[in-house]
Amino acid sequence: MALRVDVVDITDPGDPRVDDFRDLNSVDRRPDLPALPGGRKGKGLVIAEGVTVAQRMIASRFAPHAFLGVDKRLQELAGDLVAPALDGVPFFRATAEVMAEIVGFHLNRGVLAAARRPEPLTVAQVIERASTVAILEGVNDHENIGSIFRNAAGLGVDAVVFGAGCADPLYRRSVRVSMGHALLVPFAKYDGRWPADLDLLKDAGFSLVALTPGEGSVPLSEAVAAEKVGFLVGAEGPGLTEHTMRQCDVRARIPMSRGTDSLNVATAAAIAFYERAR
Repeated sequence: MALRVDVVDITDPGDPRVDDFRDLNSVDRRPDLPALPGGRKGKGLVIAEGVTVAQRMIASRFAPHAFLGVDKRLQELAGDLVAPALDGVPFFRATAEVMAEIVGFHLNRGVLAAARRPEPLTVAQVIERASTVAILEGVNDHENIGSIFRNAAGLGVDAVVFGAGCADPLYRRSVRVSMGHALLVPFAKYDGRWPADLDLLKDAGFSLVALTPGEGSVPLSEAVAAEKVGFLVGAEGPGLTEHTMRQCDVRARIPMSRGTDSLNVATAAAIAFYERAR
């Protein structure tokens, strides 16, 4: 089948048509920078990096409006670039050297896709048909967020809910580490009172399980059998706040050995997801 994208060769790194891919490592100019306090606004784009992540973007509700890549990656994506939704979308083809000047570093993965952020989903929408959800508080590391999405996709978690103090799940690094699953696993952010708004999940029948090694916690295996379960995980180091844990139905711990008190938050979440699936 013929490609639906329009292949456009780019030889000048300063070409304004590729501005959506420019300066990806810039603190204040990167195109996936969301709106900021004080009136400064980023473009708020979602950037997919690499063939697999671009494929998952094409399959998601994050519709790509442009691609930038070397010819080899164009050929590898050819089977995906025949989707009718990509009709007329530009694929800016460039050499690796020109791409490096545009994005600000050498991109080993050789292809990028850019999409505008769709209307956010609400918590009510993402939990409507869910039986297992991950709920994050204070998780501000993009790689941990990406790993949690990847674990959620692989271990049967239906949705991810963001509470207070979490980093942007659509930052390029989060999307990349998630292998594109941040674009496929439904997620929503609480905009109201946290953690009081956890009542929304309770009212929907979820048993809320706070993952903590602290006093009063039961073994994880004793806390996963409810019809609907929401696992709460907190930031590296401090973990969940006491106020949030009081909103939960049970506190659960992962049995540890050799004096270890806790695991990386993404690892702990993965173990909880597996125990639930098992």
